[in-house]
Amino acid sequence: MWYVIQVTRGREEAMAELIGRVVPRGALSECFYPQYETEIKVRGTWHRVAKPLFPGYLIAISDNAEALEEQLVKLPEFARVLSMGERAVPLAPEEVELIGGFTHPGERVVPMSQAVKDGEKVVVVAGPLLGHEGLIREVNRRKSTAYLEIDLCGRRVSTRVGLAVLSESDTVASHAARLRAKAVAR
Repeated sequence: MWYVIQVTRGREEAMAELIGRVVPRGALSECFYPQYETEIKVRGTWHRVAKPLFPGYLIAISDNAEALEEQLVKLPEFARVLSMGERAVPLAPEEVELIGGFTHPGERVVPMSQAVKDGEKVVVVAGPLLGHEGLIREVNRRKSTAYLEIDLCGRRVSTRVGLAVLSESDTVASHAARLRAKAVAR
């Protein structure tokens, strides 16, 4: 089962590593913090970066939530499994499917999607958002980001993922570059 662990915001990577080292294998299969890939412009050049998908939260895959909780209490920093009352609440199957479909074990970063502008509409043409356009609430072209609303642990949560919105001329140039690269590879 997949559980959400709340940690101090900004400490996601360090806490995922700590929990992965400290918690025994019997209580934990995998602990990760999902990230998304986006682009930022630094001194006129675009660079790909990874940012937390859910700041302040990790995902733990465990068949023994009680043992996991017992180990988290022993940590020197704040970490707790999200629960309802006294019972840890696992992610719903559709939530696991969504996060698991966007990421893969060992590579828990949601890759950037690509879209084209069709009048006032943005149409996703490639990447993990393809087929999930209904989750998109807003697009910020300047920040190469799509803002999503998804259900997580019974709550509506806003998050963001990378989305490169290409103009029609970018799309044509990109397609031509791919064709040239394939021809050179042969």
